[in-house]
Amino acid sequence: MKKQSDLSKLFSYAGSFRYLTISSWVLSAISALVALLPFIYIWKIIKEVLDVAPDYGAAQNLAHNGWMAVLLAILSMLIYVGALMCSHVAAFRVASNIQSRAMHHIVTLPLGFMDSFGSGKLRKIVNESSAATENYLAHQLPDRAGAVATPAGMLALLLVFDWRLGLLSLIPIVLAFILMITMTGVKMRTKMKEYQDSLALMSNEAVEYVRGIPVVKTFGQSVFSFKRFKASIDSYEKWVVSYTKQLRLPMMFYTTIINAVFAVLIAAALIMTRNGVDNVFLINLLFYIIFTPIITVTLTKIMFSSENKMIVADALERIDSVMTLKPLSESDRPVSPEDNSVELRNVSFRYQNAKQNALNHVSMRINAGEHVALVGPSGGGKTTLANVIARFWDIDGGEILIGGINVKDIPKEELMNTVSFVFQDSKLLKASILENVRMAKPDATREEVIKALEAAQCADIIEKMPYGIDTVIGTKGVYLSGGEQQRIAIARVMLKSTPIIILDEATAFADPDNEYKVQTAFTALSKGKTVIMIAHRLSTVAGSDRIFVLKDGQIAECGRHEQLVGKDGLYTHMWKEYACAAKWKVGAGNELA
Repeated sequence: MKKQSDLSKLFSYAGSFRYLTISSWVLSAISALVALLPFIYIWKIIKEVLDVAPDYGAAQNLAHNGWMAVLLAILSMLIYVGALMCSHVAAFRVASNIQSRAMHHIVTLPLGFMDSFGSGKLRKIVNESSAATENYLAHQLPDRAGAVATPAGMLALLLVFDWRLGLLSLIPIVLAFILMITMTGVKMRTKMKEYQDSLALMSNEAVEYVRGIPVVKTFGQSVFSFKRFKASIDSYEKWVVSYTKQLRLPMMFYTTIINAVFAVLIAAALIMTRNGVDNVFLINLLFYIIFTPIITVTLTKIMFSSENKMIVADALERIDSVMTLKPLSESDRPVSPEDNSVELRNVSFRYQNAKQNALNHVSMRINAGEHVALVGPSGGGKTTLANVIARFWDIDGGEILIGGINVKDIPKEELMNTVSFVFQDSKLLKASILENVRMAKPDATREEVIKALEAAQCADIIEKMPYGIDTVIGTKGVYLSGGEQQRIAIARVMLKSTPIIILDEATAFADPDNEYKVQTAFTALSKGKTVIMIAHRLSTVAGSDRIFVLKDGQIAECGRHEQLVGKDGLYTHMWKEYACAAKWKVGAGNELA
């Protein structure tokens, strides 16, 4: 199958606006050719001045030729403005369509995709890649069309007045063009990809670092605690310095040669006029010295458009890396769950590029209305198990049933209205509390939102807000603590009122007062619902109907708290360690008692 060109990809996003892009090329090429015409009138002015010298008053056509040069220059600019208007309209539409299509595709992908891909990297791809195509279509392609048309007109002008000086002018152009190819060839494309990769990595690590600042402050860690962020900066610095040194000599020679055309002409003129000089040769020499700087501008435009072409090619590849990801499959015969039960049958799952399974042949059943807990060592598979139940990922083997129906056969919207998730670090948008809660149910009334907030123990939060539930979070110093954010997130889930709720370390960052209120909110939230709770604080799960102990992606133990502590197993060991840690306190003399 023939690979689609970058331009074809851009046109696929442009739709009917592609004709504006093509029009911008035509107009830019015409503008470039018209821009050469004033130099002919400049040549006429020089010729007439030298012909009548020293009786300059005899010159009759200076004003006419001067005005013609000005009018043609203005006409060229007007045509170029028209070209840019066409290219900008098309470029804005392409950038908008890329962002729109990418976001529409992203929402069809598994929810776990965001965690593996990285939000910083994804934002950079969607925003900066579309911006790169905008600049390319709006400026670089029209300029490239003009830069291609210019040499054709220049070649005619260079040879029509004095072919000898014209050919001499071409020598530096050829040398500069060869140097430009060495800097913008296939190797340059590889380097540009490395550059964008380095930027994407640094952007992603920066986002993760900023998110982790509260932890840094809490535990008094230095910036070097985030080794990956610092390593990404060091890697970017190393790459930039190395690449700059690599291009230093070629760029130095290119700049020198392309700006030295007049020097070649002067040297040639000294040789060619050693036996005397006539007016015609002098006129042509002056014309070429004035005219040839256009060569510098033209080649520079070609060089930068070639570089930007590589940037756009890389940007399109990155957009394709998102667009080619497969969305969650949809059943041809969607079925609704019969009840709130959850069942896993021989489920296995492995993250992409992982060496071993995160879940290994897990089988379990959670009855409708049952409250269960998932506990175990870090990396045991607790969060992964909860994620696959909510279909954040599609499993590699086995079946997951909700209400007796395979989750793959449940419509996506209905699954989202069946299962709610409260994360340990729930995120709120920079919007009002009302809007943040209403996200769960866009058609909810103001009274319904207030009722959900009250049930989630958020009354004290609302009371201290300057505008109540209409207060915008994240502006004018209005910020919430981790525990307060959790209660707002719980209010959101309460408003949605799904029959199955998954709580993933939801009290991890709460202080004692907030934890009590969060737990009270959980109690209200859990009534009549099927609840799956992930927790490290074993005291919060002791009252669960059943506790599943996970280790190495498998269920090591299962039972009620009283049953598990009576066995000499993993849960008993964890409970003893937890009870011992809970008894620690700071005694007199700053000793642990």
